[in-house]
Order: sequence, then structure tokens, then C-alpha cells
Amino acid sequence: MKISQKKWSIKNGWETIRQDSFEESQSNLVIVFGSRDKLSDPELFNEIKAKYPTAQIIINSTSGEIIDVQVNDNTLSLTAIQFEKTEIETHCINITKYNNSKTAGIELAQQFNTNKLSSLLVISDGQLVNGSELVEGIEEIIGNKIPITGGLAGDGDRFEKTLVGLNNTPQTGNVVALGFYGDYIKISHGCVGGWDSFGPERIITSSKGNILFELDGQPALDVYKKYLGDYAKDLPGSGLLFPLSVRIRANEEPVVRTILAINENDKSVTFAGNVPQGCVGRLMKANFDRIIEGASNAAEYSSQFNQNPELAILISCVGRKLVLNQRIEEEIEAVRDILGNTTAITGFYSYGEISPISGYERCELHNQTMTITTYSERTDENEITK
Repeated sequence: MKISQKKWSIKNGWETIRQDSFEESQSNLVIVFGSRDKLSDPELFNEIKAKYPTAQIIINSTSGEIIDVQVNDNTLSLTAIQFEKTEIETHCINITKYNNSKTAGIELAQQFNTNKLSSLLVISDGQLVNGSELVEGIEEIIGNKIPITGGLAGDGDRFEKTLVGLNNTPQTGNVVALGFYGDYIKISHGCVGGWDSFGPERIITSSKGNILFELDGQPALDVYKKYLGDYAKDLPGSGLLFPLSVRIRANEEPVVRTILAINENDKSVTFAGNVPQGCVGRLMKANFDRIIEGASNAAEYSSQFNQNPELAILISCVGRKLVLNQRIEEEIEAVRDILGNTTAITGFYSYGEISPISGYERCELHNQTMTITTYSERTDENEITK
């Protein structure tokens, strides 16, 4: 695996962050994370395509771009990769053509040949797609033995629209999946939060999909306003600082859900993922040190099965970025400390993270986590049998 990384900014234009020795025009894969405003430029894709004519090009908008140990806004983070032994396959669907997100996930997954499929990276629209249902549909076809990771595109803290593209100018509603094939590619993952729960556990007594109507028989919005105090006036934006922990399955770790919207008329709260009726929910709040520790733990999980990886894709929640603020690069530096200096790091801040829960095979949509997927390519037949 050979890697080139570049960053674009208004001030400096394109800058090279990393350059392995290879012909960039022969790259198989290019991944671009950037601000929605820059990605809306119709000439951008043409510029990238001209430089990487044979590559599969994946582009999506973010709530912050990660490259090396930098976290930037209003930039582009470009990673070009040349695989030596690994085959890749890409497909794209648009959510507006489907009745629901699960159906979209099923059809997207059905386009892949699961024979020799090693892993699937999914980048989805972050506003129009129900991430929980999308993952459920994909996993129904792919199963839980093949790692599925990725995330939902972002739009800063605006929550207006997100853009995703495959081999074309990015558009709203797109969901892209990238499949890695063969035994030469080595993939591992880690997913950890680091938020503190507070207040009592409450039963989700009324919900529909990702819309929460009642907790313990009380209007969900009233419960949130009671516990948020002065922060309540800034909802839904302040809800990023107070996610909801939901225990969906008794024998598994809870998942975390971030607020996307509130409804004053019916007192409901809409989350980025499903909040099933009958499950137990509990409010959470930020803990600076534990959030950074969570990033380090995610890196440790991912490195258990892939030491000294060549590439790491970090997808972290916009809520973490808002909480850490000027300390945001500390969580990337914590990952670098674990993975080492030779690993190429890229990624973005998202509206949702897709990963198996660390220690489990089942894939879930998460919020408020640091999700890390690491990649290495073995070029020797003997390495595969080790």
C-alpha cells in the first residue's frame, strides 16, 4: 500500500502532508473529506479526477477534517492510495429513491459479491438517512462476520444538508459503500465513547424509529429541559452536549444517540439513530479527560489485531468536537501515540459513526464515539498464513 496525503486551505492552496514513492496518477482509491461549501464547487471533482484518472473517488462533507494530527475546518483532506494486491469495489445509491433507509441498505449491500469480501466502508448522507435502519439493512445481507465501518457525513454545526459523492460531484441523499476484497488486506477497528451517565435510568415508553416521545411516561422534551437547565434554551444545538445512552440489548454495551431536532408541539426529540420503545435510556454529559481517553482506547482496540497499520480512518462525532473545542487535537494526538508515527491518519467529524461495538461482532450506528478503522496490506503469501 502506497499513500499520498494533501490538504487544501484557502490560505495555502494544496499542501503535501505525506508522499510515499509511487506514481500518484496510478492510485486505486482517493478519499476526500471537506467542508460543504468547498465541495459544492462543481470544478473540484474535475480537478481531482484529472490528477487521479484511474481511481475510485469518494467525497463527503464534514463537521471538521482530520489529516495527520490536525483538525481543520473549511479545508479538504485528500488521501490517495495505491493497493498492490487488494481489489476494491464501490457502489452508490440515493436515499430519495427508497421508501426507507433499511430498504436502501439492503439494495446497496446486494450489489456486492460477498465472496472474499474482507470489509465494507460506508459513507452516508447525514441528514436524510436513518443510520440505524441503514446499518440494519446492510448487515441483513452482509452478515456480522464481515466488519462494516464508516459514518454519516457532516455539515459543521449547521445541520442543514450534507453531501456525499462517488466518482462524481457530491450530492445530498447519497450513500456510498467501498468493499475491500481478498486475504492481503488486514483490517481492524475500535469504537469507544467516554461520556458520563447522570440521572436515573428511564424506560422509553413511547417512540417511533428515531423519534422519542416519552421517557417513563413523561414527554421526552420536558425531561430534557428539566435536566439541561440553562442549556435548554439552546436546544437542539446544546443537545450535542447531552446525548442519550440507550441499552438496546441486555447483554451488550449501550449505544449513544445524539439529538438532531426537537418538536415543541408534541414534546418529542429526534435522534440520529433509533431509540426503540421498551429499552432503557439515560442522559449523558461530557467528561473532557474521559473523551480523550476514549479515543486512546479505540486506538488500542484497533491495534490489537493490526499492529503498526499503514492507514487509519478516524470518524469522530461532532459533539465531541464541540465539547473539546480548542483541545480537539488532543484526541487525535492520543490516537497517534498508540498507532505510531508511520501510520497515515485521515478522517472527519460526523453526524454518526458506524462500527461494531468493541468486543462484539454486531454493527451499530453510534454517536459521540471515536471510531477507528485501520488498514494494512500484506504483499507476501507467507504473511497471510500467519
